[in-house]
Amino acid sequence: MKSPSQFLFKQKHVVLKLLIFILFNCSINKSNICCNHNFASPSSLIIQTSKQLKLEGHLSFEKLNLVAKDFGNRCHFLPLAILYPKSVSDISSLIKYISEIGNIPVAARGHGHSLEGQAQAYQGLVINMESLQTPEMAFKTTELPYVDVSAGELWINILHESLKLGLAPKSWTDYLRLTVGGTLSYAGISGQAFKHGPQINNVYQLEVVTGKGEVITCSEEQNADLFHGVLGGLGQFGIITRARIALETAPKKVKWIRVLYSDFATFSNDQESLISSQDTFDYIEGSVIINKTGLLNNWRSTFNPKDTLLASNFSSEGKVLFCLEVAKYFNPENKDSTDQNIDILLSKLNYIRPTLFLSEVSYVEFLDRVHVSEVKLQEKGLWDVAHPWLNLLIPKSRILYFAQEVFGKILTDSINGPILIYPVNKSKWIKGTSLVTPEEDVFYLISFLSSAMPSSTGKDGLENLLDQNKRILNFCRKARIGMKQYLANHKTQEEWKDHFGPQWETFARRKSIYDPLAILAPGQRIFRRAPACEQQ
Repeated sequence: MKSPSQFLFKQKHVVLKLLIFILFNCSINKSNICCNHNFASPSSLIIQTSKQLKLEGHLSFEKLNLVAKDFGNRCHFLPLAILYPKSVSDISSLIKYISEIGNIPVAARGHGHSLEGQAQAYQGLVINMESLQTPEMAFKTTELPYVDVSAGELWINILHESLKLGLAPKSWTDYLRLTVGGTLSYAGISGQAFKHGPQINNVYQLEVVTGKGEVITCSEEQNADLFHGVLGGLGQFGIITRARIALETAPKKVKWIRVLYSDFATFSNDQESLISSQDTFDYIEGSVIINKTGLLNNWRSTFNPKDTLLASNFSSEGKVLFCLEVAKYFNPENKDSTDQNIDILLSKLNYIRPTLFLSEVSYVEFLDRVHVSEVKLQEKGLWDVAHPWLNLLIPKSRILYFAQEVFGKILTDSINGPILIYPVNKSKWIKGTSLVTPEEDVFYLISFLSSAMPSSTGKDGLENLLDQNKRILNFCRKARIGMKQYLANHKTQEEWKDHFGPQWETFARRKSIYDPLAILAPGQRIFRRAPACEQQ
């Protein structure tokens, strides 16, 4: 016997099909409410709908499960239909009609790397943005170079194409198989952010389809309110369909370096010194390692120790260690001067000397480094597991207390996945976007990137990892750390109001202007209710 929710879903699914059928097979003239066409099969219904809207792409009611999942692998909400657009007008036309026929939720989906169903639309419409491949990449290579790209394009593809011209975007995420529209809807933060700001800092212009179906070009000079709202706006004000990304001259090679610290204060002081210096590295990140056996031996697959003998005598077991990871970009003709510069920079740091490991790789190898781990995990069947990630932004003034209470106390062992930690300098970021950060100029991104082992009830099981996240969040609240969540997954509007703080009024105003029916990005659970993800 079907559950009431299953029955309701099927009922609404049929209603939506009939509604689309009636509206799009009848005359476009709204005064003519008669329809002479006979009812058709779902496949012919899709064809008729596409014809009436003159879609270049197509609507589908099949294989809905493909968009009812994401990287978090905990939320599985079936939509009623999927749009595979081939042009921006496909998206605009359908959203216009949806706003006329009823309050049907719409979600734009990129490469599916959301964590809690943010790009899903329960009983609504999902737009597959990777299907949108127009316009083709167009480069400007003179002063202030840039590339115009479809929002459905992957960053890895932009890298390869721009390198053909000796150029590359300035700011990245650690993982490159993400869409442009997806990362710009959040921020796009990585180890270059201290220098160039996040990816939303490096956009000259956007094309956006609002919740009313309007296609609007926006920038700092044109429709600036929408431009700032959409950047970091969690998909609430419009669907990004095109972006103009700032480029710079690309290096060919990278010196990639790791060192260890046993004292957090020393570690954080060195990180903060590096991000505030004029002469510094091009990439600065860090990580936390708790009670890890054979750590340096694991590094040897990619890195070489500066001193093999000293490195072989170092033990990481039973310790809480902090890894500083830095990189310096260069071209082969400048190798000697780059090595000298690196030696000077390293001489000013207070790391554990036997733990200096170095590697020299191509620029592409460095930027696409996470993909190597992805392939290995896929081979083991451990990529498509639940990922209960927690990403926090912690103000500089509270980072030492946070580290003292979390690393070694709440967390007594390494999680199954990295724990990233590094500072960024907000003074270099553009103001007015929807991104919410702590009030201080310098704050830390801390990412607990755990993977839950299937069927495990131990420390690496989903239940334990979720409980661990709750304890960290509860500590932050009770200690008044002044934390903000990045890639937040709040469940109620009250929680979102608290998250945005004084920015909530502006955020809500923009919503009322650009998406008055609140049909966009329902999975964020900001302006409309959505089902909660199950613990599974």
